[in-house]
Amino acid sequence: MPLDANTLLEGPRGRRMCLEYARPFADERLFWAIQAREDHGTSALIYIGDVPPEPFVPPVVTVQDAASALDVELPVPTADTLRAALAGSVDNARYWQEPDGADLLAAEPGMRESLERIATVLAASPAARWWDSGIALDDQWTTPWEGAAVDHSGTEAALGAWRDELIAEEERAAVERPIDPTARWSGTWWSRPPWNLVRSTRGLGDAGPAGLWFVEDSLGWEAASATPLHPASADVLEIDGPDAWIELCRRHPLIVTASRRHDWYRVTGWTGEWVQPDWAAVAREVDGVHLTVGAYLRSATRLLEVGDGRASVIAGWDPDATFWFGRTLPAGPTEDWEWVHDDWRRSRGPSSGDSV
Repeated sequence: MPLDANTLLEGPRGRRMCLEYARPFADERLFWAIQAREDHGTSALIYIGDVPPEPFVPPVVTVQDAASALDVELPVPTADTLRAALAGSVDNARYWQEPDGADLLAAEPGMRESLERIATVLAASPAARWWDSGIALDDQWTTPWEGAAVDHSGTEAALGAWRDELIAEEERAAVERPIDPTARWSGTWWSRPPWNLVRSTRGLGDAGPAGLWFVEDSLGWEAASATPLHPASADVLEIDGPDAWIELCRRHPLIVTASRRHDWYRVTGWTGEWVQPDWAAVAREVDGVHLTVGAYLRSATRLLEVGDGRASVIAGWDPDATFWFGRTLPAGPTEDWEWVHDDWRRSRGPSSGDSV
């Protein structure tokens, strides 16, 4: 399904991206509406003198006020501004705790009209056209962080070990963890293929590979090596929306209820059975799996009902990422990238390669 304003607002990440795009131009009402939905816990006041200051009382801002704060003139989207808004949405994806204040606000029905206006502008931008496109086979880059090694030799053994470990974790969780989904318990929360597989994204021109920019649960890395990738074969399954993920879960279900129950309940409120795709089984059918940006924006951090009392979540999978089940080969020299002044820049050290 082509990405338009309605599909862009279908999922939490799409709504958050629209909010992130307009946020710099909105007035303070948007800030206070978001703050009102954050769980701050307790705080302390430090003061000088014998008389404490009057306690600060934040202004009361309604959803209608917050929506009005977004009714501003927006600049024409560019590749840079769209990339920043998408990166902001990805960086704030949560699967181990409740949605943050901005996600909660963006989900309010009263915000729909204002967000739809923003979504219409973003979806119509030529710079966003690649978001719903399939894998760019002639422009794939691996971006392991800070010198981590990439194994291009194949994945059958790795997938078998991953499946065994996941089943063992599920069995332990069924014994050791409470059934109550509201219990304060956390564990494994991702549903992507195992991280030790080769993973790649397309290049974004002078901005570098997409994998540098769009990272869930980032640890704040400031250096990466990017290597162009040539897959030995290219039978790639496209996850282009929620239906494609649901179909995978139906064809190759792997039950993860006990191990994901508590984390995914906080994100979705679902109390039924949880499943995710069995990537070892999927690997017997295709050479790789690609998640489009559009599918990510529509589907990630969202309840996806599979049927028969089961549901799933796309979790821990960065937009435009392809996980490879087959053999892959480097296709050119490695480039070193550094995070400098809020931007990824190609290093000029002796180890950096030329652009491919």
